[in-house]
Amino acid sequence: MSIQIERSLVLVKPDGVQRALIGETIKRFEQRGLKIVALKMVKPSIDHINDHYPKDDKWIERLGEKGFTTFKELGIDPKEVMGTTDKKKAGEMVRKWLVDYMTEAPVVAMVIEGIHAIEMIRKIVGPTLPAKAPIGTIRGDYSVDSPAAANVQKRSVKNMIHASETPEEAENEIKHWFSEEEIHDWARPDHKVMF
Repeated sequence: MSIQIERSLVLVKPDGVQRALIGETIKRFEQRGLKIVALKMVKPSIDHINDHYPKDDKWIERLGEKGFTTFKELGIDPKEVMGTTDKKKAGEMVRKWLVDYMTEAPVVAMVIEGIHAIEMIRKIVGPTLPAKAPIGTIRGDYSVDSPAAANVQKRSVKNMIHASETPEEAENEIKHWFSEEEIHDWARPDHKVMF
């Protein structure tokens, strides 16, 4: 039986940086036995963030759908708030707000490595929508934002952190944010007693 060692990109987003939650965020990953193999603070350009997020129609429609789902739960008319009921048009607006949000302040970018790192990190971070994230996750403990509140205010959901969702996404995102020279291979001595 082999152990699945993976790497994932994690970004402490502008709201996490501005709220001085960088250390707390890193602590959560390190306490779980995950290893930071690259770390830097970056003030990303619009082009860099624009290339970080997918541009395909399916992903953009999913952004619009998230807001519409929350509107439906709250009995809010999406046309009244967003000016459209078209998922793609709403998603395009949300994607623009997301790029604006990610460039309003520095972000802390890191590559985290460990056993089943992608799944483990996603558990620590919590669901994308903070209002639905359980207490004990980073988003559940430090954010309460929702698509409804964000869309009404014409801004992105402030959810503090980004974590790669799949191995393919992690590989692409790591290459987008880090050069090979910035990623370091090193050993945590406590891993010998952890697994």
